[in-house]
Amino acid sequence: MIEVSGLTKQYGERTVVADVSFTLEPGTVTGFLGPNGAGKTTTMRMMTGLVPATSGTALVDGRPYPELPNPGAVVGTLLDASAVHPGRTGRTHLRLLAAAIGVPADRVDEVLDLVGLADAGRRRVGGYSLGMRQRLGIAGALLADPPVLVFDEPANGLDPEGIRWMRDLLREHAARGGTVLLSSHLLGEVEHTVDRLLVIGGGRVVADGSVTELLGADGTVVRAERPADLRSLLEARGHAVTAEPDGRLTVAGATPAQVGAVAASAGLALVDLRPAQHGLEDLFLQLTAAA
Repeated sequence: MIEVSGLTKQYGERTVVADVSFTLEPGTVTGFLGPNGAGKTTTMRMMTGLVPATSGTALVDGRPYPELPNPGAVVGTLLDASAVHPGRTGRTHLRLLAAAIGVPADRVDEVLDLVGLADAGRRRVGGYSLGMRQRLGIAGALLADPPVLVFDEPANGLDPEGIRWMRDLLREHAARGGTVLLSSHLLGEVEHTVDRLLVIGGGRVVADGSVTELLGADGTVVRAERPADLRSLLEARGHAVTAEPDGRLTVAGATPAQVGAVAASAGLALVDLRPAQHGLEDLFLQLTAAA
């Protein structure tokens, strides 16, 4: 478990993180979202002891990160994929990390294979693409199979196959009881990966809750074989209906059961009926603009 309480960072008179508090539970993937300069990276660096906090605490399993007996065995981090000596091979880089955290050397080849770099391990990191560096950084985070993963923009440079692989990796880690904190600007990918959203704006937490709670349902989306007839019938029953360009009808404030009952009463065939949800992009812009 990660417990962050009142975490604050000031540089002179400028406050970049202000009284940030949250708790990350095992078995969950939390998306940490915010615009550039909102304080995400600074918060992650304070959590992992790279930046001293002006005030507040960040505890991992009840202890500050620097006080853990072997931090790398508890928290796997990817905060800067470029922080690797370009003259070393990928395998050498991982062997040095493995030695530092007490992991057997044969684990290196296992993680290289896991992240898809088995054939590139003997190449110098200076010749790696951005996506390959990201995979190498993830490999380093996974060396000790730690229970907690903290990743800052891990999808940078990954192709669609790589993003899907990373999503499956994080979901499987959480399914085994692990804890994941993931920051990303790829909102669509975040929406399909995380259980919970933590949104920061202006250095403060502006939203914290499950994806279902924050996106929520906002009426019903329906498609019918005779959309004009269904719209007229719904409006006659007092429902506000918006016709979308692709033929969908959005019925504000109504549940799918209510819309389905209206259609059934008139014998109208439906081809799609589901709750309407706020898009993550709209929610993100709304929350961060307010901040």
